[in-house]
Amino acid sequence: MYYVNIDQINLRLNSVPEITAALREVSSNWDGSLLYGMVQERALHLAIETVTDIGSYLIDGFILRDASSYEDIVEIVHEAGAFDEESYRLFMKLVSLRKPLVQDYYAWDRTSLHEMTVQLPAVLDRFGEQVRAYLELELGPFQKARS
Repeated sequence: MYYVNIDQINLRLNSVPEITAALREVSSNWDGSLLYGMVQERALHLAIETVTDIGSYLIDGFILRDASSYEDIVEIVHEAGAFDEESYRLFMKLVSLRKPLVQDYYAWDRTSLHEMTVQLPAVLDRFGEQVRAYLELELGPFQKARS
């Protein structure tokens, strides 16, 4: 029997609408200002952490192979069937932004709208649905009541 920390997964999935709202706000009203640049930066960072945290919970809960990097987390969870190919490709690009956002933040270009800001909201919206469908497939229909 698997122990999947559904509560922690749901906490993170429940943050996705705020992240996508921020990304949509920035992309539709982009003006190159420092404020929008910082909002974009933080929303992208939160998206990375959300996707990889959920991936880590799935890896731990279903005892999947160990991940050695953020890219591994995305790859392992995709191979397990938790999300589609389009999400996989975008999430691989997304996690490659972690080092620039977290370690090289002083060099991050806050004056330009990043392509991920425009592309990510729709994929993140589907991500929650796909993860919950994956959990229901793997753990059974009782899962729906806890979501």
